[in-house]
Amino acid sequence: MASPDTAAPATPSRRARLRGDMEQKILLQAEEVFAQLGFDGASINIIAERAGVSKQNLLYYYPNKLSLYKRVLDDVMSAWLQSLDALAHTDLPPAEALDAYIDAKIDFSVNRPNGSRVYALEIIGGARNYGKEIKARLVPMLHQNIATLESWMEAGLADQVSAEHLIFAIWASTQAYADFSSQMQLVLGKKRLTSADQSIARATLKTLVKRTLKLEEE
Repeated sequence: MASPDTAAPATPSRRARLRGDMEQKILLQAEEVFAQLGFDGASINIIAERAGVSKQNLLYYYPNKLSLYKRVLDDVMSAWLQSLDALAHTDLPPAEALDAYIDAKIDFSVNRPNGSRVYALEIIGGARNYGKEIKARLVPMLHQNIATLESWMEAGLADQVSAEHLIFAIWASTQAYADFSSQMQLVLGKKRLTSADQSIARATLKTLVKRTLKLEEE
């Protein structure tokens, strides 16, 4: 008989796994619908139909549209904060840390375009449904990012610029590859942005940021 210290962790029950799968299925479709229609334009009926469940079944998991919307944004915010962590907690030299930061931000836009658009629409609407959560979760991470940049500047490792506005510029540039991808595709005459386009975007943004901070370029 295994001791408490060596016993294998309990595995989720079949019922728990089924519940988790259903919640994720609903969240995936809700993220797409909110990205396309915004909070006001979306409805529980549309999301339920997309998810292939009844309205009553969806409401069993999420009691109303607002709770589902906030759950979608919770998930989006968690993924986005992981990308910001590349600059908040790092022992890398400035150039390497910024490369990792920009890569993480573009990865988020490429992998979660609908999530990025849901967040963008919430912000454009004045953050009326999710403002408190943004202040509680995003603002502390932003302050850590700013502190990292300012520590480099104070140490003479990077040129003096506004850390806040440099971060805002990086956000705007990287999120554009999700929020305004249709515009880019239209201008470039493409049905979708390719991996080659993404590589060029990464290299261009990294060069712009490094030159702004007067960092050595590889």
